[in-house]
Amino acid sequence: MHASHRADASAQQVHLTTLSNKAARKSAVTYPPLETQTRPTLGTAEAAYYLNRQPQTLRSWASVQNGPLRPRIINGRLAWSVADIRRLLGVV
Repeated sequence: MHASHRADASAQQVHLTTLSNKAARKSAVTYPPLETQTRPTLGTAEAAYYLNRQPQTLRSWASVQNGPLRPRIINGRLAWSVADIRRLLGVV
């Protein structure tokens, strides 16, 4: 293998490893059980976690207004009702 091809392959491997590490860190984020949430609303990342969806899916629901939940907008941010999430998931 030519030296430049080895360097390209090495750089590509580093890039893939970095992406894999970022994904691992992202998926390592956990939140307390939904039953213990005391706040009335959650941010998009937390709501997506409980709904087992990507945050972008929830943003799309909010934008197109076609999802099973409708967020409130508080200070320019999406706020997802804990009560609505519980109801959707059948959690008391």
